[in-house]
Amino acid sequence: MTVNNANNPRPARRPMLLRTAGVGIAVGAIAAFSAVHAQEAMPQAAAVAGQSVAPTPNVDPAKRLPGAIEVSKIDFKRGEGGAGRLILSFSGEGASPDLRSVGSTVTINVGNAELPSSLQRPLNVTDFATPVQRIDARSSGAGTLLTLDTKGNYESMAYQTGSDYIVEIVPRAATASTAAADTDRSMGAGRAVGATSSAGSSRGYSGRPVTFNFQDVPVRTVLQLVAEESGLNVVAADTVQGNVTLRLINVPWDQALDIVLQAKGLDKRRSGNVIWIAPQAEIASYEQAKEDARIELENRVDLVTEYVQVNYHNAAQIFKALTEAKGIGGQGGGNGGSGGNSNENGFLSPRGRLVADERTNTLMISDIPKKVAQMRELIKVIDRPVDQVVIEARVVIATDTFARELGARFGISGASGKDGDRSSVGYGGDIGSSGSNAQSRSDALMNGDSMFDVTRSLMSNLGVQNPAGSVALSILNAGYALDVELSAMQEEGRGEVISNPRVVTSNQREAVIRQGQEVGYVTISPQQGGNSIPIPNVQFKDVLLELKVTPTITHDGRVFLNMAIKKDEVEGFTDTSIGSVPQIAKREVNTAILVEDGQTVVVGGVYEFRDRSDISKVPFLGDIPFLGNLFKKKGRSKDKAELLIMVTPKVLRVEQR
Repeated sequence: MTVNNANNPRPARRPMLLRTAGVGIAVGAIAAFSAVHAQEAMPQAAAVAGQSVAPTPNVDPAKRLPGAIEVSKIDFKRGEGGAGRLILSFSGEGASPDLRSVGSTVTINVGNAELPSSLQRPLNVTDFATPVQRIDARSSGAGTLLTLDTKGNYESMAYQTGSDYIVEIVPRAATASTAAADTDRSMGAGRAVGATSSAGSSRGYSGRPVTFNFQDVPVRTVLQLVAEESGLNVVAADTVQGNVTLRLINVPWDQALDIVLQAKGLDKRRSGNVIWIAPQAEIASYEQAKEDARIELENRVDLVTEYVQVNYHNAAQIFKALTEAKGIGGQGGGNGGSGGNSNENGFLSPRGRLVADERTNTLMISDIPKKVAQMRELIKVIDRPVDQVVIEARVVIATDTFARELGARFGISGASGKDGDRSSVGYGGDIGSSGSNAQSRSDALMNGDSMFDVTRSLMSNLGVQNPAGSVALSILNAGYALDVELSAMQEEGRGEVISNPRVVTSNQREAVIRQGQEVGYVTISPQQGGNSIPIPNVQFKDVLLELKVTPTITHDGRVFLNMAIKKDEVEGFTDTSIGSVPQIAKREVNTAILVEDGQTVVVGGVYEFRDRSDISKVPFLGDIPFLGNLFKKKGRSKDKAELLIMVTPKVLRVEQR
């Protein structure tokens, strides 16, 4: 048995290393002598007692020695971090396995344990995704030999607990593979110190690497060696008993200690440079007794009463939050109540009281001094000013309109013959089928009336209704009047409506600002009872510009806005039999966004575009090339409307004085 230090030898540590190696050699000699003596005395004891050992299945009883053991089970599992775990179970205690690593092969030789024929077969464990690829189990004389084929860089560790021998093949970090390979070639066996340190750090261990190779030695001896390597003081309880078999190569000492404790069901508690080691049940019982004693002492402490002034919060809300917490030591109400058990629960002790005075915004606390101090600190964290946010919104409605109309009017009228026998002819939009109208207009023309007055009513109804300008031509000859008028209109309009609501609120508090009017309209409802006369009612509809927002300031200084913006407008009224009903144009956005402090973002927008062309003409005449333009009217209109809703939050920092 040997105990080797994995670090490079240094002059300052040489006496310690020699002493450690000497202790390991002494322990190994004692263990070997004990094992030989036990093997020689076992047949004699069996003969004296007159007992016989039952033969093991699949083994020839004539060839089997009394007291021999065998391998009862071979199991392989995947451990944490992709480690491969091989578990050998023996039929009894006393197996002495020997682990060796050469290159990519790990061999386990158990010279005093037979392998049944049912377990003598290869195992393919590639699907477990561990460094172990294949396991070959076969007999080697009177013992068992297992060969593990591995892949990649790995570290091996083994320990024995009871009748189980556990071997772990742990993959090593890729960054340390080169250093590990060089060290393996130079040392012939073992692992690199730097590589092991990296692997230990990745699993939470930082102790100095050590190498242990023990066969059935007392646990107390292993703890003594760990204490010498770590430089700490180790106190083991009287109940720490038993032996352990370990083979650890270049493993941090704290990890080796945890493996030993785990194998023997032990636990540790550290205070400064002293480590106390005892069975888990004993440590748990000690801590429970210590906690019960502390609670008993606190229950005998006199209560104190303090008054805490709440400045930036509401005392009733703080009282509600503290008393509704799970496990509070009261039963609510105005005085906080009291609990019936002797354990601490929640923010108050079982004897604690909490009262909130809404008029003075004060909390009254009655409890043990420790709990009162904790409550003051808790209220101090809750009762502090919060930052405020200015939210500025802009609702921009931009319109762009264009309209153009081009039309012509054409009319003709006249009369011929003598005074007693006069015929008339006329054409125009208002002439109709009556010839008397044409006759009367012709007479008026012959009598010297105004040419504009006479021919205006004779023009065809295809001109622009509200022209911006017109050109007219009239021809009068021998009692006939010919009138032509060209009219045109072009209209352009641009408009922009900007609404700018602004509101200030605290962090995580909803704010609402609205402006507008109520528009009334009449509705009819049937009268109750036998009378069938309907009753008119006046209803009102809100037409508002409204901003509703709840800001949340994040830890990195940005603002999360949960908001709704609405802008309504009355576009007109629709006449009905009972009155006028308003037509309301609604614009609304409801969203949640994350914005930088002082940044302006567009949270919504609508773009509308309309392009319309109209032609009005006289059938057949309007289709005549060139001349047909006198009998038609053309119109073209374009409307563009754009809605933009922009928001800008600004944080107002509030510092506590």
